[in-house]
Amino acid sequence: MDSSSKIPIVSRKVLFPFILVTSLFALWGFANAVTDPMVNAFKKVLELSNTQASWVQMAFYGGYFCMALPAALFMRKYSYKVGVLIGLGLYAIGALLFYPAAITEQFWFFCLGLYVLTFGLAFLETAANPYILAMGAKETATQRLNLAQSVNPVGLIAGLLVAKFFVYDHLQSDDITDFGALDEAQRAMIRVADLAVIRDPYVILGLVILAVFFLFLVNKMPQSKEEGDMPSLLDTFKILGKNTKYVLGVVAQILYVGAQIMSWTYIYQYAEAIDLANVGVQGYEKVDVFSYQFIAFVLFTVGRLVGIALLRIMSPGKLLMSFAILAMAFVSGAIFIEGMVGLYCVVGISFCMSLMFPTIYGIALNDLTEEQSKVGSAGLVMAIVGGALLPMFQGMIIDAGGNGVADTKIAGVSEVNFSFILPLICFLYIAWYGFHIFSKHEKKII
Repeated sequence: MDSSSKIPIVSRKVLFPFILVTSLFALWGFANAVTDPMVNAFKKVLELSNTQASWVQMAFYGGYFCMALPAALFMRKYSYKVGVLIGLGLYAIGALLFYPAAITEQFWFFCLGLYVLTFGLAFLETAANPYILAMGAKETATQRLNLAQSVNPVGLIAGLLVAKFFVYDHLQSDDITDFGALDEAQRAMIRVADLAVIRDPYVILGLVILAVFFLFLVNKMPQSKEEGDMPSLLDTFKILGKNTKYVLGVVAQILYVGAQIMSWTYIYQYAEAIDLANVGVQGYEKVDVFSYQFIAFVLFTVGRLVGIALLRIMSPGKLLMSFAILAMAFVSGAIFIEGMVGLYCVVGISFCMSLMFPTIYGIALNDLTEEQSKVGSAGLVMAIVGGALLPMFQGMIIDAGGNGVADTKIAGVSEVNFSFILPLICFLYIAWYGFHIFSKHEKKII
């Protein structure tokens, strides 16, 4: 058992601030989960092409990528609390922009709202993750971040439920097979009603975020700002560039986020391929993919809690390697086992992914000073761009034989199955990174 098991993960004197900052992890989890299904919703309601609708994700991940470094530079001068307040303010403004966007019925206006919203998320993630790491001993920093991140799946589940029961179930256009065949007056009436359905969760979310903003504003938060002269930004970049653990960690984070989004996005296409393979089979019922996505999020939550417990007795690198190897086993099943068993494997991947983001984050920043962590955190948040790039490549593999999900066979399996070779490669690297950290940097043993 390692010595960190005797050190409290969170001390009593920072317990309330820790709870406040931890609540932020659920808020950006909610935004992630409720926004993903909006690609299809906007496509139907506003009669967009697939390429046009993809701007939802481009705006979402683009906001993260563009604002993470400016957020870090801002927090070099100011405290984490100020960064959190700015993040909450931008988050609320972006969400509330959905109200005028619905009135104008302009798709670019909705994308602008998402772009501003994720400016706020970039500030929050750039501030909250290193803030949590700094709220206690370095020996328990990774455990503390995993504990804070454990509420993120709660936000994911809540966002998925809101998207399903408060958006999709109330979209009139989703019940019409050929929406474009209706006359303009009918389409206009349905469009106004459906855009209001899409708008409302974001407006309510914006009001909730404003309440959280004032809660942070009036409460005293521990300051975490280094004393003395601030090193130049160029010197900080040079130090980070020479830190192998950090640089390899950024690559691991890019691949992890890509693998996560691929596994959660293409579960729908995977289920569609199963349905197509069973067309005409008597008694067969279509896969309720929403239920399987929900189970995946639950497993993600459970995995995070299991990971927190295991980190008390295992080193972060060794545990990361173990979970990545298990993820590779599930992905291999998703590739080579067609049908429902393969779908179960896709769902099982979520359990393995649960601890990866905070563990990679904690490992990469663990040896850095407070000043270096502020800039280094930006690189790890910018790594979220992997969630925009890698799914595009997986989509290209699925389109290898046509626009369907099972038009051709690759290596003896349908193209959608084979496309999971990309998450497999991602987890292979993450397993290697965990092994590298364990063997080269950690002295902890089970």
